[in-house]
Amino acid sequence: MKKIIPLVLILLTTACATPTVVQTRQVTDAGLTCEQIKNEIAEAERYEKAARKDRTVTGTNVAAAILFWPALIGTYSNTEEAINAAKERRENMMALNATKHCKA
Repeated sequence: MKKIIPLVLILLTTACATPTVVQTRQVTDAGLTCEQIKNEIAEAERYEKAARKDRTVTGTNVAAAILFWPALIGTYSNTEEAINAAKERRENMMALNATKHCKA
């Protein structure tokens, strides 16, 4: 039993959601074509959706809440950062899209 508890804690902490936090601005953004901007907007939306999915109630999150609640706080914090970064990236790309007069 003493060996199982550390193993469970390790599994819970490694199983926590670690969504991708995108760079909101990149050096090469100004050189993007309209099509590339459109792709960047779609990619930011995919990252935001994935981060939101990681925040939902899952077996891992329930187990973390019961057995190791700090992991759940970490998951929430990670997903919040990823969601905000994806939103900001999308907003930056939409502004660039407007500046370059790209079609919707």
